[in-house]
Amino acid sequence: MEDEVLKKIVPRINELAKKAKGAGLTEVEKVEQADLRKKYVTRFKENFRRQIEMMKVYDNDGKEVTPEKVRKIQRKKNLRDD
Repeated sequence: MEDEVLKKIVPRINELAKKAKGAGLTEVEKVEQADLRKKYVTRFKENFRRQIEMMKVYDNDGKEVTPEKVRKIQRKKNLRDD
């Protein structure tokens, strides 16, 4: 599932980065760029955290070795039966 927020802000981030390398940015654009980057990083971390929380880890013998911290989060979110 693609993140619609990221789909919208990434092109603008890239546009501002390209302009910064060329003609430079106005103060308003610099503030916008910083805000967009902050939103991007926050959203990226949220998405990455969700992926990790959904994961189960197994060793070579097929035994589950998911860290207990992740198991607790999964139990809290009713993603585990144990």
